[in-house]
Amino acid sequence: MPWMKWLPWRFFVRKFATAHGFLDPLAVMARLQRFAEPSEVSEPIELLRAGVIFHARALMNSKVIQHNLDWVWPYWIERQFDPADVSFIPRAFSITHCNLSHRNWTAVGVPGSEEMPIVDPRGLLTPHYDGWSIDSWIIGDNGDDLFPSQHKQVTQELDLTGGVAVVTEAQSDDATLTSRVWAELDESNNNCLLRLQAQHNTGGWLVVALRPCNPEGVAFINKVTLANDRHHWLIDGKDRIYFDRPVERHHASDYRKGDIALYLRGEGNENHAECDVGMATAAALFRLEPGIPVDTQVKIPQHCKLTAKNAPAGWAQNLEEHCAMSVPDPQMQFLYDAAVRTLILHSPYDVYPGPYTYKRFWFRDAAFMIQSLLHAGLLDRAERALERFPSRQKRDGYFHSQDGEWDSNGEALWIIDQYCRITNSKLKPEWTDPVLRGAQWIHNKRMEKDGSLTGGLLPAGFSAEHLGPNDCYFWDDFWGIGGQLSAVAICQREGHVVDADRFQHHADDFMLTVDDALQKCAERLKRPAMPASPKRRLDAGAIGSIAAGYPLKLYPENDPRLLDLAEFLQEKCFVSGGFFQDMIHSGINAYLTIHVAQVLLRAGDPRCIELMRNVANLASPTGQWPEAIHPHSFGGCMGDGQHAWAAAEWVTMQRNCFVREEGDSLILASGLPPEWLGDQNAERPIRFGPAPTHFGTVWLEIIPGDRPKISWRGKWHDKSPRIEVRAFGYQWEVAESRVKTMELQPN
Repeated sequence: MPWMKWLPWRFFVRKFATAHGFLDPLAVMARLQRFAEPSEVSEPIELLRAGVIFHARALMNSKVIQHNLDWVWPYWIERQFDPADVSFIPRAFSITHCNLSHRNWTAVGVPGSEEMPIVDPRGLLTPHYDGWSIDSWIIGDNGDDLFPSQHKQVTQELDLTGGVAVVTEAQSDDATLTSRVWAELDESNNNCLLRLQAQHNTGGWLVVALRPCNPEGVAFINKVTLANDRHHWLIDGKDRIYFDRPVERHHASDYRKGDIALYLRGEGNENHAECDVGMATAAALFRLEPGIPVDTQVKIPQHCKLTAKNAPAGWAQNLEEHCAMSVPDPQMQFLYDAAVRTLILHSPYDVYPGPYTYKRFWFRDAAFMIQSLLHAGLLDRAERALERFPSRQKRDGYFHSQDGEWDSNGEALWIIDQYCRITNSKLKPEWTDPVLRGAQWIHNKRMEKDGSLTGGLLPAGFSAEHLGPNDCYFWDDFWGIGGQLSAVAICQREGHVVDADRFQHHADDFMLTVDDALQKCAERLKRPAMPASPKRRLDAGAIGSIAAGYPLKLYPENDPRLLDLAEFLQEKCFVSGGFFQDMIHSGINAYLTIHVAQVLLRAGDPRCIELMRNVANLASPTGQWPEAIHPHSFGGCMGDGQHAWAAAEWVTMQRNCFVREEGDSLILASGLPPEWLGDQNAERPIRFGPAPTHFGTVWLEIIPGDRPKISWRGKWHDKSPRIEVRAFGYQWEVAESRVKTMELQPN
């Protein structure tokens, strides 16, 4: 508002703070801003809002958890607060207590649903977004109790039969507890289902426990009531949890009395609890006779009104035409199949990079995820997500998801072009104006050429957030150029000759400006590796400049700047075989490791296979990667516990190992492990397809052996492309135009 410009609010803020003995907040903010380049947006309000919400809960955690360590807490708390555990984090001067060691969870759901219940590594189920949870325990008559979050002998797996289900099994000397969580539709609702199978050798009780917490910490429950028929709970007057049989014994408690886990052997039978601080707990108990298994099911209706009548399609239909992979390595096979399902689950309409912490939209994540949807053959889902792009564009042409992100326009234009190329489709009429305005915005946004190191580049901003303080990042510039070149390709196909020439001129000028800045960097750094920005030394933030090689391919496969950057990152920034991002993430990043592997793959460097295997070994037992991985606990330490962008990169990495585009050529088998190809005892062929590419859809089959045979068939958009077979350990070959089968010759 105009009056804010003259109202002396700064004076009152400063006066109030200093009068009460606080530091001057305006002076502190001014000092902080000096560590970054001046920019329009110091930090986007969306991220500030998310951070405030995150730390508000973490502040609650600090007031609740450490004073009540006799409660049964989620797995991350049990480990992070245990001084004997490698995951222990001292609390000392920390104002907030948050999950920094085991940010791991796995989502279940049905295709097309916005609801994604999550399950933690010990089976704790959070059925509603950011809500309370359900845990399951066994109480033994002989005192041998089984609380999975406190137990070491727990296994977990992802069952892909018919969809996705998380199966968790815990065992003690006398007890066994197995939980299975999945989602399915009936005629009236979308339900999350929890099946429990329990047994105790000497007898006891199976406990279904209502918990005011989740993998992030406390999640308030003010009131819980067991219905008169003892078949369901009513929580805070709105949510219901249904049991498939009457509850035999029941207990309920509030915060001041303590966790219900402390009273499970009591004779009380409370059917109701209210808690004014929001920490109500309840336990439904079912009798376990000695050695006799009990099998029971819990149903939680979801808030999303999707039903069997109005669902777009089930798991079988969504997977019907996807690009399938068949390889001899069970781990690689499982991770690919799990990643494809992760993509389906996280693309109900928009694409989300996670089911919980990151259940929101970014153009950055969307570009990479939609690329993988295309590579996985999930073309309708990719189109559905792209159709929502124009509504997010501002009048000046800016594709906006977060304030101050100068990479978003390049990402939006690039992925629209990828969609048109792979599907061989014309640009939708309603996308034409957004493309033209989006490309012009990139040119308009560039700074003036003033002879400085950053002249002619995009302005300073926070860019990909994990690169460091606000700066003029090459990541933004590379995406800007990539977006302009994509607009050129689109305009050429659509017959917009004048626009194509204009955008080509813009892109050429931008590329010359960036190359000049990189040359100055090389002179300053005494090596060709590309830093994060023109003024930065080489550090972990330089990972952003990898975008010039993957996915944008702005430079040739053997460009010395790209190769030297990959060498620097591997030498200085890798921990436990993966890229360790010092800034913000402070963990090993699966998807950024794959970005380096993609550059090595293009260069024909077999180390790409080693990096790929390292990433595979960093996956959770359910085949998921958190955004960043703790270097000691190997649990998640940053971001969402199931990072869909990481899953997307795994899909694209596998695809590119089998088939990838390089200019006008289609490259086959360039990233497959030689031992797969040379396995003379292989029981079945290696297969991949149908794989959509820029040239059309291709199917591959490889018969391993002493001289492996590779065959392919294509449904090409036009004529057959130049095909090169570049298998590691074998002679590279260019196929003649009519050849569709080739016997590989060892080097």
